[in-house]
Amino acid sequence: MEQYSFDQLPRAVSELHQKLDSIQDLLLESRQPVPQAIELMTISQAAEFLNLSVQTLYGKVCHREIPVSKKGKRLYFYKSELEEWIKSGKKKTMSELQEQLPSLVSPHKRRLR
Repeated sequence: MEQYSFDQLPRAVSELHQKLDSIQDLLLESRQPVPQAIELMTISQAAEFLNLSVQTLYGKVCHREIPVSKKGKRLYFYKSELEEWIKSGKKKTMSELQEQLPSLVSPHKRRLR
Protein backbone atom coordinates (compact mmCIF):
# COMPACT_ATOMS: atom_id res chain seq x y z
CA MET A 1 0.00 0.00 0.00
CA GLU A 2 1.26 3.40 -0.95
CA GLN A 3 1.87 6.03 1.71
CA TYR A 4 0.52 9.50 0.94
CA SER A 5 1.66 12.74 2.46
CA PHE A 6 -0.83 15.31 3.65
CA ASP A 7 -0.24 17.38 0.50
CA GLN A 8 -0.93 14.40 -1.79
CA LEU A 9 -4.25 13.43 -0.18
CA PRO A 10 -6.52 15.80 -2.18
CA ARG A 11 -5.16 14.53 -5.48
CA ALA A 12 -5.46 10.88 -4.34
CA VAL A 13 -9.06 11.42 -3.23
CA SER A 14 -9.86 13.06 -6.56
CA GLU A 15 -8.41 10.07 -8.47
CA LEU A 16 -10.35 7.69 -6.25
CA HIS A 17 -13.55 9.64 -6.92
CA GLN A 18 -12.99 9.45 -10.69
CA LYS A 19 -12.43 5.70 -10.51
CA LEU A 20 -15.61 5.24 -8.49
CA ASP A 21 -17.56 7.25 -11.06
CA SER A 22 -16.27 5.09 -13.89
CA ILE A 23 -17.17 1.91 -11.97
CA GLN A 24 -20.65 3.29 -11.31
CA ASP A 25 -21.11 4.06 -15.01
CA LEU A 26 -20.06 0.53 -15.94
CA LEU A 27 -22.52 -0.94 -13.45
CA LEU A 28 -25.37 1.19 -14.75
CA GLU A 29 -24.61 0.14 -18.33
CA SER A 30 -24.64 -3.52 -17.37
CA ARG A 31 -28.03 -3.11 -15.67
CA GLN A 32 -29.76 -2.27 -18.95
CA PRO A 33 -32.29 -5.04 -19.60
CA VAL A 34 -31.30 -7.35 -22.37
CA PRO A 35 -34.27 -7.97 -24.67
CA GLN A 36 -35.34 -11.58 -24.47
CA ALA A 37 -35.44 -13.51 -27.67
CA ILE A 38 -38.84 -14.84 -28.62
CA GLU A 39 -38.76 -18.43 -27.54
CA LEU A 40 -40.80 -20.74 -29.72
CA MET A 41 -41.61 -24.21 -28.35
CA THR A 42 -42.91 -27.43 -29.83
CA ILE A 43 -45.73 -29.33 -28.18
CA SER A 44 -43.36 -31.61 -26.28
CA GLN A 45 -41.32 -28.64 -25.02
CA ALA A 46 -44.50 -26.80 -24.00
CA ALA A 47 -45.80 -29.90 -22.22
CA GLU A 48 -42.55 -30.16 -20.28
CA PHE A 49 -42.61 -26.43 -19.49
CA LEU A 50 -46.20 -26.62 -18.21
CA ASN A 51 -45.65 -29.97 -16.50
CA LEU A 52 -48.55 -31.49 -18.45
CA SER A 53 -48.73 -34.57 -20.63
CA VAL A 54 -48.71 -34.08 -24.39
CA GLN A 55 -52.21 -35.56 -24.63
CA THR A 56 -53.54 -33.11 -22.02
CA LEU A 57 -51.98 -30.27 -23.97
CA TYR A 58 -53.60 -31.49 -27.20
CA GLY A 59 -56.94 -31.49 -25.35
CA LYS A 60 -56.46 -27.90 -24.19
CA VAL A 61 -55.58 -26.88 -27.76
CA CYS A 62 -58.67 -28.65 -29.10
CA HIS A 63 -60.92 -26.83 -26.59
CA ARG A 64 -59.12 -23.53 -27.28
CA GLU A 65 -58.10 -23.19 -23.64
CA ILE A 66 -54.46 -22.35 -24.34
CA PRO A 67 -52.74 -19.93 -26.77
CA VAL A 68 -51.23 -21.75 -29.73
CA SER A 69 -49.92 -21.03 -33.23
CA LYS A 70 -50.41 -23.56 -35.99
CA LYS A 71 -48.33 -23.73 -39.14
CA GLY A 72 -49.37 -26.59 -41.37
CA LYS A 73 -49.74 -29.66 -39.20
CA ARG A 74 -47.43 -28.43 -36.46
CA LEU A 75 -48.34 -26.64 -33.25
CA TYR A 76 -46.07 -23.98 -31.79
CA PHE A 77 -46.21 -22.21 -28.45
CA TYR A 78 -44.61 -18.93 -27.40
CA LYS A 79 -43.11 -19.09 -23.93
CA SER A 80 -44.26 -15.55 -23.11
CA GLU A 81 -47.87 -16.40 -24.07
CA LEU A 82 -47.80 -19.53 -21.93
CA GLU A 83 -46.48 -17.53 -18.97
CA GLU A 84 -49.31 -15.00 -19.41
CA TRP A 85 -51.83 -17.85 -19.68
CA ILE A 86 -50.57 -19.27 -16.39
CA LYS A 87 -50.79 -15.84 -14.71
CA SER A 88 -54.34 -15.31 -15.96
CA GLY A 89 -55.53 -18.32 -13.95
CA LYS A 90 -54.60 -16.74 -10.62
CA LYS A 91 -57.34 -16.91 -8.05
CA LYS A 92 -57.96 -13.77 -6.02
CA THR A 93 -57.37 -13.76 -2.28
CA MET A 94 -60.12 -12.84 0.18
CA SER A 95 -58.58 -9.41 0.76
CA GLU A 96 -58.50 -8.74 -3.00
CA LEU A 97 -62.14 -9.79 -3.29
CA GLN A 98 -63.13 -7.58 -0.35
CA GLU A 99 -61.37 -4.61 -1.96
CA GLN A 100 -63.23 -5.25 -5.21
CA LEU A 101 -66.63 -5.75 -3.55
CA PRO A 102 -67.68 -2.06 -3.20
CA SER A 103 -67.12 -1.39 -6.88
CA LEU A 104 -69.19 -4.43 -7.81
CA VAL A 105 -72.08 -3.68 -5.45
CA SER A 106 -72.46 0.11 -5.82
CA PRO A 107 -73.65 0.19 -9.47
CA HIS A 108 -76.33 -2.37 -8.71
CA LYS A 109 -77.98 -0.65 -5.76
CA ARG A 110 -81.73 -0.44 -6.05
CA ARG A 111 -83.78 2.49 -5.02
CA LEU A 112 -85.98 1.90 -2.03
CA ARG A 113 -89.63 2.83 -2.39
